[in-house]
Amino acid sequence: MPFQSKILPSSPPLEKTIKELISVLTDLYLKNRTKISRAVYLSLFVALIGRIYHAISEQKAASVQQVALQRHPRTTSADREAKTRKRVEINREFFKNLLRLLKIVIPGWKSKELRLLISHTFFLLVRTLISLYVAELDGKLVSSLVRGKGKDFLKGIVWWMVVAVPATFTNSMLSYHQCKLALQYRGRLTNYLHTRYLQNMTFYSLSALDDRIKNADQLIAVDVSRFSNSLAELYSNLAKPILDMIIYNYSLSRSVGGEGLFMMSLLVQVSANVMRALTPPFGKYVAEEARLEGEFRFQHSRLIENSEEIALYHGHETEKDTLDKGYFTLIKHVNRILRRRLYHGVMEDFVIKYFWGALGLMLCSVPVFFKIPGQTLRGMGDRTESFVTNRRMLLSSSDAFGRVMFSYKEITELAGYTSRVSALISVMDSIQAGHFEKSLISSAPTADADKGNEASGAAAPSVLNGRGEIVESSEIEFTDVPIVSPNGDVLVEKLNFSVKPGKHLLIVGPNGCGKSSLFRILGGLWPVYGGRVRKPSYGDIFYIPQRPYLSRGTLRQQIIYPDGIREMRDKRVSDEDLLRILSTVDIQGIVDRPHGWEAEEEWRDVLSGGVQQRVAMARLFYHQPKYAILDECTSSVTLEIEKAMYEQAKELGVTLMTVSHRRSLWRYHDDILQFDGQGNYIFTKLDAEKRLQLEDEKDELELQLRAVPELERRLQELTT
Repeated sequence: MPFQSKILPSSPPLEKTIKELISVLTDLYLKNRTKISRAVYLSLFVALIGRIYHAISEQKAASVQQVALQRHPRTTSADREAKTRKRVEINREFFKNLLRLLKIVIPGWKSKELRLLISHTFFLLVRTLISLYVAELDGKLVSSLVRGKGKDFLKGIVWWMVVAVPATFTNSMLSYHQCKLALQYRGRLTNYLHTRYLQNMTFYSLSALDDRIKNADQLIAVDVSRFSNSLAELYSNLAKPILDMIIYNYSLSRSVGGEGLFMMSLLVQVSANVMRALTPPFGKYVAEEARLEGEFRFQHSRLIENSEEIALYHGHETEKDTLDKGYFTLIKHVNRILRRRLYHGVMEDFVIKYFWGALGLMLCSVPVFFKIPGQTLRGMGDRTESFVTNRRMLLSSSDAFGRVMFSYKEITELAGYTSRVSALISVMDSIQAGHFEKSLISSAPTADADKGNEASGAAAPSVLNGRGEIVESSEIEFTDVPIVSPNGDVLVEKLNFSVKPGKHLLIVGPNGCGKSSLFRILGGLWPVYGGRVRKPSYGDIFYIPQRPYLSRGTLRQQIIYPDGIREMRDKRVSDEDLLRILSTVDIQGIVDRPHGWEAEEEWRDVLSGGVQQRVAMARLFYHQPKYAILDECTSSVTLEIEKAMYEQAKELGVTLMTVSHRRSLWRYHDDILQFDGQGNYIFTKLDAEKRLQLEDEKDELELQLRAVPELERRLQELTT
């Protein structure tokens, strides 16, 4: 107790000293408030410049590293897979890709998208001004209640209902503009991608000659839609909060003073930096989820496409394991994202709703407990009005800042969609420029590997990197042209042959010898890796495969494909002419069905294989090209129909290049190009009668040779 009696008397002087110190510091601050405010704002400006300089330096370093990687590319399949799965970040590359896509979705100053964007911005500004007025009106209503002024309170209620009319209209217009912008963005981007995707056989090269894009259909059909929605939502969710923060913070600084607002902003910034550092890479997760979704969908598409073969092999259990593996991989990744969102959401809600809410209450109480220069709060009603108004503006400002913080996650998701869509456009540009990347092609980048490739039959990178010459001509001629498959195998080192108009060519050889590769070069599907190719334009060469393609549409469109009704009318071809063409191949009866030429069916399922081949020949007679490539296209028709088809083609002046092993077709050709499957070939004149005699003699000798073992066995029995 004596100890307490000595200590207690000393407390009042200590408390008085602290109060005097606070009073002196407050007076000193108020006396030099202008200078201190300028110093603080100058420090903030310098810090902002420093952060901008640091960000630019990081982006320059990243650009230098990217250039170095481009000079020394990594071409292995593992490196390429790691490159495609790189972390999606908000950096210079993201803004570069986003700007490129923005130029597509907003093509000009007079575009509809820009007008919608301006109108959307106008309604965002109107909504902010309405919210500011509502905050002031809210303060006046509470002040009227505290003061007991019923007339002023009722007048405020009337104004509240009046303001509700433009407020609700503005909210609806904002939702309308956001949805409309998303549709416009998707329409622009989809049209652009369709044009590039279906231009110069890019859709074929993307799947057959290049493996950088696995699921182009997923990117065009799904990711473009998600990108458009994310972009439209981001502008609304980012522009409105930023505008709110500027207006509300300016109003708050006039009400509570810039010092309190600065201290709160500093604490908020520190906590925001901590949150940003702890935020998972949601952009990377979204991109990976979209990739896994595409692979899972592709597995189902492949199952449907090859259902017959899988059923014959009884491979349903294996395919089920593959589908289950793809699905569980996707679900595992989705569950991982959900767990990360759970932890991140707890942290985000605590900081934004509660920690920042406590700071806001302290800020709103500043005018009540401290005297702010330029403000005079005389009574309880004024203090209540000031507190309610400030709190309303602070809540709106905090909500705006929270939406800005939430928008960082939305920006990272947008970065994922931007990365995938931009990658598709970049790969299509690369393909149209003649650059292809395939894992097996680039697996041997050194000179030593070239020698190994030559020994093994694979193409050296020097061959794959070369390009031959293509010259448009009235005839077909290959001069020292290597036939190389997309996998890098050299099928024929140097191919030389020519086909003149009216001289029909028969092509024979085992599977995998280069026949199909030759046709794809003629069709412009595969690049020419060397030599010179003289050939007509694409429109003068018509290709008919063994299993013809039947498009979706009417029966008429199956005959005139790829022409439309307008092109058919321009050629002055009528339905009667088409019927005569069908009579030539003896399938005029397919018109005798409901709706006739206008009938629409799934023709691949309705027509038999033989009828489909006759439809393909009818297309040939309709188009009447200079050259026709017939790839086993009569394997399902009778000899009589085959004879009529070939004779009709020759009467129309079509030069035929046929791949077939049917001896009945030899009589319709003048030359033969025969591959042996070992990289060698023979190109010579075809004497059908002599070759038939030789083949008959060969078959007879083979039959006799097969009988030799039986004769030797019988001779052995007779001699024992």
